[in-house]
Amino acid sequence: MKRAILGVLAGALLGGVAQANDSVASLTADPASWPIQTGDYANTRYSELGEITKDNVGDLQVAWTFSTGVLRGHEGGPLVVDGVMYVHSPFPNKVFALDLNNDGKIIWTYEPKQDPDVIPVMCCDTVNRGPAYADGMIFLHQADTTVVALDAKTGEVKWSVVNGDPSKGETNTATVLPVKDKIIVGISGGEFGVNCHVTAYDMNTGEMLWRAHSQGPDSDILFDPETTTELGKPVGADSSLKTWEGDQWKIGGGCTWGWYSYDPETNLVYYGSGNPSTWNPSQRPGDNKWSMTIFARDADTGVAKWVYQMTPHDEWDYDGINEMILADIDVNGETRKVLVHFDRNGLGYTLDRVTGELLVAEKFDPVVNWTTGVDMDPSSETYGRPAVVTEYSTEAGGEDVNTTGICPAALGTKDQQPAAFSPQTGLFYVPTNHVCMDYEPFRVSYTAGQPYVGATLSMYPAPDSHGGMGNFIAWDAGKGEIVWSIPEEFSVWSGALATAGGVVFYGTLEGYLKAIDAETGEELYRFKTPSGIIGNVMTYEHGGKQYVAVYSGIGGWAGIGLAAGLVNPNDGLGAVGGYAALSDYTALGGSLTVFALPD
Repeated sequence: MKRAILGVLAGALLGGVAQANDSVASLTADPASWPIQTGDYANTRYSELGEITKDNVGDLQVAWTFSTGVLRGHEGGPLVVDGVMYVHSPFPNKVFALDLNNDGKIIWTYEPKQDPDVIPVMCCDTVNRGPAYADGMIFLHQADTTVVALDAKTGEVKWSVVNGDPSKGETNTATVLPVKDKIIVGISGGEFGVNCHVTAYDMNTGEMLWRAHSQGPDSDILFDPETTTELGKPVGADSSLKTWEGDQWKIGGGCTWGWYSYDPETNLVYYGSGNPSTWNPSQRPGDNKWSMTIFARDADTGVAKWVYQMTPHDEWDYDGINEMILADIDVNGETRKVLVHFDRNGLGYTLDRVTGELLVAEKFDPVVNWTTGVDMDPSSETYGRPAVVTEYSTEAGGEDVNTTGICPAALGTKDQQPAAFSPQTGLFYVPTNHVCMDYEPFRVSYTAGQPYVGATLSMYPAPDSHGGMGNFIAWDAGKGEIVWSIPEEFSVWSGALATAGGVVFYGTLEGYLKAIDAETGEELYRFKTPSGIIGNVMTYEHGGKQYVAVYSGIGGWAGIGLAAGLVNPNDGLGAVGGYAALSDYTALGGSLTVFALPD
C-alpha cells in the first residue's frame, strides 16, 4: 500500500506524465528503481525509500562490490531497472549489466572500440557521467561522441550515430536524457574552440530531430526573436551575433557537457552552457551570448522559450553547465514553480521555471569575491547582471598580467557534481569547492583540434577560512541562505543523495562515503571506500531491502593529477598543484561499493 501511495504522489509531482517518456515516468515513480542518472526528470536526486533512517544508518555494512577494471575518474553512478544493475566506466566507456538476483553476475558487457587519440582531446580526465534507460534500451554517449542504443536485455547495439568530430576537439563526458521519443545529448570541447550545441535524436532510429547551438544566428540557436525572452523581455533579432566580434562565435565554446532536466507540465528541457572560447577575455569583446546561459527549450522543437545569461563576457571559466533542479518551494511567502541552479560562479540562482523570472541570486560560499552581487532591480538597465569587482577582473589588468586571489577558482564554487533536494526539509544539499586562484591570460591562436585556452592558472584553498578546499552545505533556495555547512579538507566532488529516511549521503575525494542528518548536518556514518569518490550516490530496493551504492575511482578535474600522472602544478588547467596533497590519502581505483543494513 505504501508503494502504491508513493507512486501516486510521484505521478502527481510529475504533472502531465503523458508528455514524458512513459517508461521513464513509470520507473522514476517507483523508488525501487533508478533509471536515469539524476534519479528523476526534476534532477532532485531524492528517494522515497526510507528503510535506512537517521536511527539505523550507523549500522550500514558493505553488501557487495564490483570492479570496472578501469583506473581513471569514475563519475556518474549505476542504474537499476527490473532487477538489473547497469554499471559504466570512464574511457573506454564499458557498460556492464549485472543480475541482482544472482549475486551481481554479469549478464552482458559492452566495450566499444574507440580511437585512443580522443583521450588527449578530453579536457579534464576521461570521465563519463553514465547511460540512461528508456523503452527497453540503454543509451550511452561515448567519449568519441558516438551515441549508441543498446538492448537492455542483451547488450546488442540497436543503432548508433556520431554526434561530433574529435579531430576538431569535440568529445563527450556527459549523460543523456530520454524525453518522450527523443534522446537529448550535449557536447564537450570549449577548451578547443568548439561551436557547441544540444541535439535531439529519435530514440528508435537515431535520426537527428533538431540541433540548437549556444551561439550564432537565430536559425542556429533556435531562437524566435519575438517569443524567446530573457528576464521577461524578447531577446530580439541576432541576440547572439551582436555580442561577438566578427566570426569569433564560430569558435565560441558554450559547451553543453552538464546535466539536463525536464518538466512534463511545460514540455521544457532545461540545461546550461559553458565558457566562451578562448579563456583570454580580451580576444572576444562583448557579452558572448549565449555562453554561460540557462536555457529552457521546447522538447519537441528545440526552440528556446526563455534564457538567462549568468556571467556575461566570462573572464574566469565559470561554466554554467551545472544541474537545474526543479521544485515547488516557498519564495517570499508564495509557493513558486522554480528552477534552482548552483553555478560555477559561486551564485545560487532561483528562477521561475515557467517564465524565467529571476527570484534569488546569492553567494553560496561567502568567500566569492569576483562580484559584489547581481542587480535585482527590474527597472535597472543592468537588471540580472553581476557587478564585477575590478580587482578580480582578469581583463582589467590586460594580457600577460597575473590577477591573484580570485574566488572561486575556475572549477567554481561547484562543478558538475550534482546537488540534491529533499521535499521533507525543503532544503538543497550542495557539494562545494572552497578554492581560489591566480589567473594570467595570454594571446592564443586557434587551430582546429588543438587547445584554445589562453590562460595559466594556479589554485589553492580559500584564505582566512577553515583551511580546507570544500564544504557540504544545506541551502534555502527561497531565501538564498546557507542553513548549515560542513567543512571538508578537499572539494566535495561527489553527487549528493537525499532520502525519505531523513538521511543525506555524499562522498569525499579521500574516499569516504558519509551519511548525515538532513535537518542538522550531523555526521551519522562514514566508510572508507577503495579510492577517492567523484561519483554520485544512488539508492535502490531489491528483494524488499534498501541499498545505497557509489563509485570510487579518483579523477576528474580535481583528481586529474593522480588520474593522468601529472606533476607540474599548473597542469590540469591549474588543478594539479591545488590538489597535490590528495596523493597522501588515496590512489587510483575503479569500483562500485554497495551498502545495506544487516539482516
